[in-house]
Amino acid sequence: MCLTTAFVLLAGLLVWKYVSNDEVVPEYVFYYADNQPEDYPTTLGGKYFAELVEEKTEGRIRILVRPGGELGTETEVLKQLKYGGIDFTRVSSLTAAEHLPELNVLSAPYLYTDSEHMWSILDGELGDRFLKMTEDEELIGLSWYDAGVRNFYSTGKPITCLEDMEGMRIRVQESEMMADTIEALGAEAVQLDYEKIYAAFERGHIDAAENNWPSYNSMQHYEVAKYYSIDEHTRVPELQLCSAHTWKVLSEEDRQTILECAKESALYERQLWVEYEETARTNALAHGTEVTILSADEKRRFREAVQPIYEKYCGDYMDIIEQIIESEKE
Repeated sequence: MCLTTAFVLLAGLLVWKYVSNDEVVPEYVFYYADNQPEDYPTTLGGKYFAELVEEKTEGRIRILVRPGGELGTETEVLKQLKYGGIDFTRVSSLTAAEHLPELNVLSAPYLYTDSEHMWSILDGELGDRFLKMTEDEELIGLSWYDAGVRNFYSTGKPITCLEDMEGMRIRVQESEMMADTIEALGAEAVQLDYEKIYAAFERGHIDAAENNWPSYNSMQHYEVAKYYSIDEHTRVPELQLCSAHTWKVLSEEDRQTILECAKESALYERQLWVEYEETARTNALAHGTEVTILSADEKRRFREAVQPIYEKYCGDYMDIIEQIIESEKE
């Protein structure tokens, strides 16, 4: 084992009291992993979380945020978190669902009517239940972060209704649930690496793809697929997590402080995401992107078409699916 790895594995156990000049230093020094760049909303949210914790514990707890996948991929970090090698992280609910299949429910297609609907669920009793489930995997769920909403974008014609999907070849990420969703909508799913989408459009291998505004903008997909159709088919929330091993060494008071800081940082991150998304949208529009917004009635048709997906991937949790869908009517 190399020195760096050994240091990371012991990060959560470091307890410092004093240095030679009697200056008080942190009692605990913890590590926080994020796979996104330094200036990405989730990373900035993590840094804000660390600042809040240090401030509210008067410097007793210091959290060092390591962005850009420095401590590994989301999957690798999650494994280390379970065994106490890393103390905190932010991961996609899809990554966490590899260990907790129940979380697949939260990214089911056309589950939420809008952002407000999703946050009313995640910030409520049901969201707390999902965070509590993580304890079965030696993880402590702290809060929910935003990762935007995914929409379709295409070349040749905009997607305005369900019939427009018929026969289209649509790129999706490596997700069987998403591939089956595309097929249920009448299109052909093409699983392809994110970096290869631009070339696939140029060569005519695909007719459309799906992603959020920042991803569409950052890879300049507006140059090859100018029609962006807002159907909001998938919202994938993200989780802030703490290792159960780290949690055990903390006092009840420190645990409460960390929970409060995590929730406060989540609100901060969500606002950052809104601004980040708007900047990406504005830039794409400046480059000629044409936007179509699907009506509520049309989105309802899309949701009805993917009902078999709910049964296949969330069959054991249909009561939760129904609870979420019914909540939009309240």
